[in-house]
Amino acid sequence: MSTRLAEGDTAPAFTLTDDQGQSVSLSDFAGQRVVVYFYPAAMTPGCTTQAVDFTAAAEAFDKAGITVLGISPDEVDQLAAFRVKADIAFPLLSDPDHLALEPYGAWGERMLYGKQVTGVIRSTFVVDVAEDGTGTVATAQYNVKATGHVERLRRQLAI
Repeated sequence: MSTRLAEGDTAPAFTLTDDQGQSVSLSDFAGQRVVVYFYPAAMTPGCTTQAVDFTAAAEAFDKAGITVLGISPDEVDQLAAFRVKADIAFPLLSDPDHLALEPYGAWGERMLYGKQVTGVIRSTFVVDVAEDGTGTVATAQYNVKATGHVERLRRQLAI
């Protein structure tokens, strides 16, 4: 299992391709706060619920100056279809090679319908990105539940 991050840790840098085919790096958000959340698979019920909830809260996150990024191992075309189908209001990043999933500790052993499997551990991080593009973990949450997660996060962040 990969190492788990905690508050105060350096956020691993990443550059991934988004659902529009553009390259997106954590350092692109210098001077900002970013929610980086990892989810198992586009268009599955739990992942759709979570993405729709983040979209419904997009205005509150925007007003608080927080950018939301969703990351999964899905390919770009699958993410593009997911974004359109679920009318998602934020970038979805493709990580089929686990370039961000593993350093964030969001890839490893987990339970799925009572069976031990290796895959995405549904996780959410709040990252403060400094002016030089380096990130610091403000919040690290592992094994979050899709339903109600966004509302809990908003309460924690007071937005």
